[in-house]
Amino acid sequence: MEKSEMLERLVTGRPVIDEAATSIRDGCDHNGSSSVTVTVIFSTLVAISGAYAFGNAVGYSSPVKSGITEDLGLSLAEYAVFSSILTVGGMLGAACSGRMADLLGRRGAMGISEVFCITGWLAIVFSKDALWLDLGRLLVGCGSGVLCYVIPLYVSEIATKNVRGAFALLFSVMLCCGKAVMFVVGSLINWRNSALIGVIQCVLQLIGVFFIPESPRWLAKANETKEFEATLRHLRGEKVDISQEATDIRLYTEYMKQISDGGLLNLFQKRYANPLIVGVGLMVFQQIGGLNGFSYYTSFIFESAGFPSKVGSIVVAVLQILMAILGVLFIDKSGRRPLLLMSAGGACLGCVITGFSFFLQDFHASKDLTATLVIIGVLVFLLSFDLGMGGIPWIIVSEIFPINIKGSGGSVVNLINWASSWVVSYTFTFLFEWNSAGTFFIFAFIGGVGIMFIGKLVPETKGETLEELQTCQ
Repeated sequence: MEKSEMLERLVTGRPVIDEAATSIRDGCDHNGSSSVTVTVIFSTLVAISGAYAFGNAVGYSSPVKSGITEDLGLSLAEYAVFSSILTVGGMLGAACSGRMADLLGRRGAMGISEVFCITGWLAIVFSKDALWLDLGRLLVGCGSGVLCYVIPLYVSEIATKNVRGAFALLFSVMLCCGKAVMFVVGSLINWRNSALIGVIQCVLQLIGVFFIPESPRWLAKANETKEFEATLRHLRGEKVDISQEATDIRLYTEYMKQISDGGLLNLFQKRYANPLIVGVGLMVFQQIGGLNGFSYYTSFIFESAGFPSKVGSIVVAVLQILMAILGVLFIDKSGRRPLLLMSAGGACLGCVITGFSFFLQDFHASKDLTATLVIIGVLVFLLSFDLGMGGIPWIIVSEIFPINIKGSGGSVVNLINWASSWVVSYTFTFLFEWNSAGTFFIFAFIGGVGIMFIGKLVPETKGETLEELQTCQ
């Protein structure tokens, strides 16, 4: 079927979209799209190194607390502002992440975000008072807010369907690695030198961005026809026939341009209700199920239960990396939904165990028993979370939104994710003081609702190209 004929029939109504979907599926099965080239691997590694940089930022504040407060004479309240303002910066970055990725391209958005991060880390390195310290942390948060969205998006758009999930989930692995390395190193060296480590990783990705190709799907949307085909051929390999895949991407992109633009108001049309609900729901349940309560206050939880905090935190960091790697190995075999359900179920169980340990503590049960239960509960939650809930929601969000609203849809769900993160971070200590056991039982209840949400509404996206996913909705 000629391009003009296909486009004309696509625009006429819904039934032909199903016909187009069949055509796309038939074509993709024979176009060699299963190949994984050195270019795809290298580009993915450069992109996910930004997740490592984000992990550095998340893991920085805990081990350097005593050094910063002593050197700069900060009060506990001033340090709390420094620690939490990363989330505020994340919300600011999230609000413009989708638009930035649309206007500047995926590479451009990654590059700009790293400039923000580098500037922020340098402000921390040379800070003499709380103002520069907070400004630096805010800028790092702004850059991180963009990276959280654009990295999975870029990887999903360059990888082939058979490895897209695994490659995108490496984001979660690198995030865990960044946190673990910064926690260990931050405990051993000066806080200014620790911040320099954050600078180095950001500089490396910024340099790497100049050596990777732009997303071919963004190039198609930007009408860069020649560069689109050259980039797709470079990604798939010179000997691979890309004609069918290139045609599918072009036809779908042109069809989406016909039906609406990518403005924010268009996001709330009925046709986009399903991806919007799924995206928002996944981001909310990822955060309000207790993630930051466990992550940001792991040491506090261990100390409250009478367990050595440093030992527990290091054990958790190492095991989180291993569990994230396990998720990478299985995501394209088992699928997104099964891993999400297992992950959410395990996180819910972890909340129940942790809550029960503090419940027993209120009744003056054995310290050894409560300490053992709390370490089990924290491990079950964090390890289960990193199996799927940590990274898969970002992958699904990068897959389910049509190309014309990826920018506005990505900005909305990313902003909601960071806002939900801030709510949990801000309220956790108040809830914990109110009722330590009840706090985790609340998280368990929310996790249970999240399991039902995943089971009922979240689609399986394994083994489909991005164009197939959209034409089948």
